[in-house]
Amino acid sequence: MGNPKKYLVTSALPYANGPLHLGHIAGAYLPADIFVRYLRIKKDDVVFVCGSDEHGAAITIKAKKEGTTPQKVVDEFHELNKLTFEKFGISFDYYDRTSAEHHHKKAQDFFTDLNNKGVFEKQEREQFYDEENKQFLADRYITGTCPKCDYDAAYGDQCEKCGSSLSPTELVNPKSTLSGNAPILKKTSHWYLPMQDHEAWLREWIESGTLDGEQLHNPKDWKNHVIGQCKSWVDGGLQSRAMTRDLDWGVKVPLTDAEGKVLYVWLDAPIGYISATNKWAELNGFDGEAMWKDKDRELVHFIGKDNIVFHCIIFPILLKLHGEYNLPKNVPANEFLNLEGDKLSTSRNWAVWLHEYMEDFPDKEDELRYVLTSILPEVKDSEFTWKDYQARINNELVAILGNFVNRALVLTHKYFEGKVPAAGADNKFVSEQIQKAYKSIDDNIKNYTFRQALIEAMNVARMGNKFLADTEPWKLIKSDVEKTGEILNTSLQIVAHLAKVIEAFLPSTSAKIFDFVGLDSKTFDISVYEALKGGSEIKKPSLLFAKIEDEQVEKQMEKLKDNKKETSAPMIEKEVVVKPNMSFDDFTRLDLKLATIKSANKIKKADRLLHLKIDVAGEFKDVVSGIAEYYTPENVIGRTVLYLANLEPRKIRGVLSQGMILMAENNKGELSFMLPEKPFESGAEVR
Repeated sequence: MGNPKKYLVTSALPYANGPLHLGHIAGAYLPADIFVRYLRIKKDDVVFVCGSDEHGAAITIKAKKEGTTPQKVVDEFHELNKLTFEKFGISFDYYDRTSAEHHHKKAQDFFTDLNNKGVFEKQEREQFYDEENKQFLADRYITGTCPKCDYDAAYGDQCEKCGSSLSPTELVNPKSTLSGNAPILKKTSHWYLPMQDHEAWLREWIESGTLDGEQLHNPKDWKNHVIGQCKSWVDGGLQSRAMTRDLDWGVKVPLTDAEGKVLYVWLDAPIGYISATNKWAELNGFDGEAMWKDKDRELVHFIGKDNIVFHCIIFPILLKLHGEYNLPKNVPANEFLNLEGDKLSTSRNWAVWLHEYMEDFPDKEDELRYVLTSILPEVKDSEFTWKDYQARINNELVAILGNFVNRALVLTHKYFEGKVPAAGADNKFVSEQIQKAYKSIDDNIKNYTFRQALIEAMNVARMGNKFLADTEPWKLIKSDVEKTGEILNTSLQIVAHLAKVIEAFLPSTSAKIFDFVGLDSKTFDISVYEALKGGSEIKKPSLLFAKIEDEQVEKQMEKLKDNKKETSAPMIEKEVVVKPNMSFDDFTRLDLKLATIKSANKIKKADRLLHLKIDVAGEFKDVVSGIAEYYTPENVIGRTVLYLANLEPRKIRGVLSQGMILMAENNKGELSFMLPEKPFESGAEVR
């Protein structure tokens, strides 16, 4: 399979605030495991690391809600997820955790090195602050409406619906996740990374794969949606991003003037790849730092599409500024996996949890690996359904792969006492087809198209079934024992090679088949067609797969429905919230006027947003307003509206919004214009 190559492979660090669901597995872990297992089959030098991401606001939010400590939360889910990965067969060389002392030291050293080089800019800026809880709000403590896709549950750092990278002040109608109140802005100091200073080399590296004249990767090898997202962010203009946060949980900022501050989780977490590598290397007698700096070792990040900006922009900037560390050769990010026609949701418990699957379907890890690989969201979102799960196992694993292996081995025991019959003279066609399968699988795995690679592997089983169906040895045995033996010899050679082509995808099944035919996968030579010698003995087979019955599927569907009922509450009308008193001076700062809407247009890909052109005493202003759910453009033109004129302008979906239209909202969340009692001219002051 060519000369050995060197790889360093990572999978996104899962948050240790909940269990793993199928979306996680299909996004970042199963594709990486297939890739790594295949590299090991080829005898390449590969190190595969991951670990629990145990910092960040999501952990502390869960701890607050449950009345426990962040440490107890991460301890529980680190152990659960680590064990789940092991049982499912994700073959990490090392699974670390970011709360470990060696990681804290590495992250602090990394930050200190960058700070000493003058990379960061210490700035005092206004940041959202929860007055009720007397706490500055990190990005994930703030939710609101995404200004780019109108999703109303976006976080302060990212919209999980459209994948856009955000800053908290970009959110429309931001709210604190702690109190539910609208936060205020208050000054605090942080260390900022001026990402805008790196746009030129990032653009060159992303679009051409070159950096300082050196070809680091081929952009044609990257997925289109990864390149597209990266270019969109860079073309839209990068901004400074704080690399520290006002929190008491995380890696402490190692500076004397940084009391009460921790490292930004997206500086801390990716360094976890380095600290995990270093820990594995320490335990196995290698130099982990050298691996990250070895120009011949390819770094590959497996992630979901919501993490592209962090792995393709922020982390590469940090690596380059630190110096000597490799930038990723590829970031094969997957799209999202949906479930039964709906988006997977942890909060709504709309998920198939991996640890529960393995409790309900013991020893069926390969079956799930097969189904998920068949539907991997490699270039677009895909969907898992229990009916499809049942159909793929029954119609493909049982009827094609399992059926062929069982028939070939059972017939050999029936007619030749379990000994491999002598080979015939002409096996060229079968041999060529097997070699074509190896080549196609190799090409597809190199291109990160694992779904197609699995199809090519299954085609070997299909070829075997067709060969048996065409030659009918159960009929021929009555008239030509020698020819029957040759047919079964060919069938058994296909079985042996089938064990090898499925090894990266279905490792347990592969091991069973190798055991049936008495071969060792580690010494198996794919270039040798005649893997089994005439006269060698094979074991009596057991069934590789069992059919999934309707009752099993119905039970899983009922579980999903029950979970949904438990987390679905009846619609509750909004309670009237009495806000704290404000001074008269604060009120007089509001510049409220009447304005007239002159034009209105829907904003593309934003169901709730209208782009309004308003007239304020002859001066025209652009306003983006989230009223499209209740008003069409035609219904608002000519209306007199209440306009907040001195709100700081901000860009929403490419439009600079110069103020805000004020609406009345009832306890059902419905919006209505507030109109003057009698006609008033545009620009009239409201006081």
